[in-house]
Amino acid sequence: MTLYQPFLDYAIALLKERLDLSPYPIPEGFEYKEGTMGKGKKQEAVVTTSYAFKSPKLRQIRAAHVRGGASLQVLNFVIFPHPAYDLPFFGADLVTLPGGHLIALDMQPLFHDTAYQQKYSEPILPIFKAYQQHLPWGGDFPEEAKPFFSPAFLWTRPQETEVVQTRVLEAFKDYLQAYLDFVEKAEPVTDSQQREEILEAQRRYIAYRAAKDPARGMFTRLYGSEWTEEYIHGFLFLPDPLANAN
Repeated sequence: MTLYQPFLDYAIALLKERLDLSPYPIPEGFEYKEGTMGKGKKQEAVVTTSYAFKSPKLRQIRAAHVRGGASLQVLNFVIFPHPAYDLPFFGADLVTLPGGHLIALDMQPLFHDTAYQQKYSEPILPIFKAYQQHLPWGGDFPEEAKPFFSPAFLWTRPQETEVVQTRVLEAFKDYLQAYLDFVEKAEPVTDSQQREEILEAQRRYIAYRAAKDPARGMFTRLYGSEWTEEYIHGFLFLPDPLANAN
C-alpha cells in the first residue's frame, strides 16, 4: 500500500522539470527509518523515508513519506521559500489513519493584508472552488492555526480512497503547478524592513508547525521521543530560515 507515492513521484518530477534543483542535506539517520506498529498478528512494518531539495528561490523543499499498510499512509510535503522572497509556503498534509483520510492543501501565507491576498490567494481561489464542490470542508480546526492558512485552504476528509487517488491527486497537482508559477515570477525583496518582516513571519510559521506537529505522537510511538524531536527540529521544521539559505 503506497497511497501517496504517486503524489511524491509527480512532485519530484515536476520540480526537476521546472526548477534549477539541487540536493538539500538530510541529516544522518533521517533519510530512511524502519519501525513497527501493532501487536501480534496485527503487527505491521512502518517505513519513513525523507527527501529534500533546494533551488535558488526555495531554501528547502522536503517530504516525509510514511508507509505502514492500509491504515497508516502519510505524506507531509512542505516548500520553504528563501527569505529574500515574500512567497507563501506550500504545504500538503496527506494523512490516512484507521479512522479515515485527512487532507490539507494550501499556500500558507506570510501575511494577511489585502495586497498580499490579492497577490497570492485570490489567483488560486478558482482552483480551490473547483475542488471544493467535490472535496467538502473537513470541519473545525484550531483557532490558533487560522493565521497560518489562506482563503484557498483545501481541508477535507474524503470517505473513499478512490477520491484521494483521483480528486485529491488532481488538486495536489494544480496547487503545486500554481505555486511554481508564483515562484517563477517572484522577485527578491530589496527593502530591509520588509525582508525582516518576511524573516519574522517565516520564524512564526516554523515555530508553530514544529510545536504543533500532529505527527509527533505517531513518530514517538514508532521511533522514540529523542529521534522524533531531532527529526522535527533538525529536518522537518528547521528553526533558522537563514540556515542553508544560500
